[in-house]
Amino acid sequence: MDYLTRYTSDGLAPIDNNVLERDIRPFCTGRKSWLFSHTVAGAKASAVIYSLVLTCRACGVDPYAWLRHALTELPQRAPDADIEDLLPFNCTAQKNLPAENSG
Repeated sequence: MDYLTRYTSDGLAPIDNNVLERDIRPFCTGRKSWLFSHTVAGAKASAVIYSLVLTCRACGVDPYAWLRHALTELPQRAPDADIEDLLPFNCTAQKNLPAENSG
């Protein structure tokens, strides 16, 4: 039963997992729509994009700005190039991303 009281000994441990449940809610409600992916590869691609967008949100990075940046940078790199710097958690501040032209 120690695991039920762990949050009392560690101030960084959350008392509940509401943040995670809120993040997976859209996935659970969209699951029925995604049931009809035409291929396994298409379903995997959707899962990867969804995971990256949620990672952006968790890191405080605007998903749209990050996608624009990553999809602009990827074609300019060699197929075997290291792309770790393009991952959302490595774009810790939105100031690293190009500004979006709004008009």
